[in-house]
Amino acid sequence: MTNTFKEDVRKGLEQPLKTLPSKYFYDKKGDALFVEIMNLPEYYLTRCELEIFQNKTNALIEALQLKTNSHFELIELGAGDGLKTKHLLKALIDQHFNFEYIPIDISANALQLLQKDLNKTLPNVAVTPKQGDYFEVLASLKHNNKPKVILFLGSNIGNMDDVIAQQFIYNLSANLQKNDMLLLGVDLIKSEDIVLPAYNDSKGITAQFNLNILERINNELEANFNLDNFEHLPKYDAVKGIAESYILSTKAQTVSIKAMNATFDFDEGEKIHTEISRKYNDKLIHSVIANTDFTIEDKILDSKAYFADYILKRH
Repeated sequence: MTNTFKEDVRKGLEQPLKTLPSKYFYDKKGDALFVEIMNLPEYYLTRCELEIFQNKTNALIEALQLKTNSHFELIELGAGDGLKTKHLLKALIDQHFNFEYIPIDISANALQLLQKDLNKTLPNVAVTPKQGDYFEVLASLKHNNKPKVILFLGSNIGNMDDVIAQQFIYNLSANLQKNDMLLLGVDLIKSEDIVLPAYNDSKGITAQFNLNILERINNELEANFNLDNFEHLPKYDAVKGIAESYILSTKAQTVSIKAMNATFDFDEGEKIHTEISRKYNDKLIHSVIANTDFTIEDKILDSKAYFADYILKRH
């Protein structure tokens, strides 16, 4: 990971408009901070999708067209702590479905915690964690001919720009077989007064989470970012439905990264782009799946209609 991390950091900071990939938020400290974020009053996304998994579990099972008499693989991309998925797992066990749960995550720490928790709380669930790249893991599972249900929750697809999201869903389709299903959780376009506080909470936890990527570069790549000279900057365009996070340099400064024997200059007010969070509607989802073999089978909303779980089928 370190070499890839180093090269991604170098590539991002060498751009005229500096960037750092949001996937590197998630080290041990980042994982813990994100769990805090999910419990914040302003961060509605987790609560809304959790409500669907708690209160509409049977609707999800029905929409996914699952059969009790066939063994299937339930594969979750970016499983995290499995907060929402556990409600589905329990319902599947209670209704005697025959399945294997395969959580995939870039974070070995998150997978270890999830497996330990499931072994304790849902011991009857067969769990096979896989750390690594989603598509490498899916490619390794593709030809076993078992029906597959993919979970991609939390509006994680919203962390990609539209072109990358289209390519991602295309690649996902290419790694599945006919009749495999995808449950795609997305945040819906809403007004700024609802969306922006979710990325700028009053306790400053989101700010810590965003700035943690600089701390990680300090720790793993021997850099000397002074976090007191940077601050969290969130933005939201309600017309386009795009929230973005930046790290703002509050003064002119030079940062050295010993592991790559390089220095980077920052102007006062210069921004590092760290995250995009796209919000969706039906039209945008149709555009994302336009060049794939997926069709929309169903759409399940929370009670406020803030969030949607789209059920897609591979044809």
